[in-house]
Amino acid sequence: MSIWGKVIGGFAGLALGGPLGALLGAVAGHAVDRMRAKTGPEDLNAAKKVAFTVAVIALGAKMAKADGVVTRAEVDAFKQLFRVPPDEMKGVAKIFDEAKREATGFEAYAEQVARMFVHEPAVLEELLGGLFHIAKADGVIHEKELSFLRRVATIFGFTAADFERIRQTHLPPEEADPFEVLGVAHDADDQQIKTVYRRLVRENHPDKLMAEGMPQEFIDLANEKLAAINAAYEAIKKRRGIS
Repeated sequence: MSIWGKVIGGFAGLALGGPLGALLGAVAGHAVDRMRAKTGPEDLNAAKKVAFTVAVIALGAKMAKADGVVTRAEVDAFKQLFRVPPDEMKGVAKIFDEAKREATGFEAYAEQVARMFVHEPAVLEELLGGLFHIAKADGVIHEKELSFLRRVATIFGFTAADFERIRQTHLPPEEADPFEVLGVAHDADDQQIKTVYRRLVRENHPDKLMAEGMPQEFIDLANEKLAAINAAYEAIKKRRGIS
């Protein structure tokens, strides 16, 4: 079963718990307010994949509420990037609408998923990247959206420098500062840049991210991030004449 079927089926809420589980419970017609005892590694991994997916939907809904409008481009970007099957869109829309309607603040969702992935910051970065992708789908990231994204990044444990690096990866290649994308100083030596680049490629490899809890359905998101890292490194190599 795809991650969307598991999420929309509602049963995953019993394994997930917390505000994200309660959101699923509300959509499925039953309240979920505490974590059930599930200690097996498969149960934990499944819960993390569901948490990632529901967090993207819920935080996307809260971001839309902060901005005040959901454009068709944003909806289309969500469906395309996250590979939502047409027969599952109605269920995704229910979760989105419930998250936008109910009173729980976005901080509660962000805090829960941050705790679940506290040792997998690259997965949290991918989740934040998904929100950036939705925000920029209409051609511009509005100031309220940027403030929202910055606050989520802080909850996830990212510094202001981290946030700027992540933001740069979502700019058009001709606008992005390749040094910022890699998170290195402009005067860093060539060997340091190579070392950072290799680390970023290793940390952001899709197989590694999926092993840490990112669902297979989000593979395009990981590939997009890796492409931005590669493009930045190539730009620096060309600028410096690095072989």
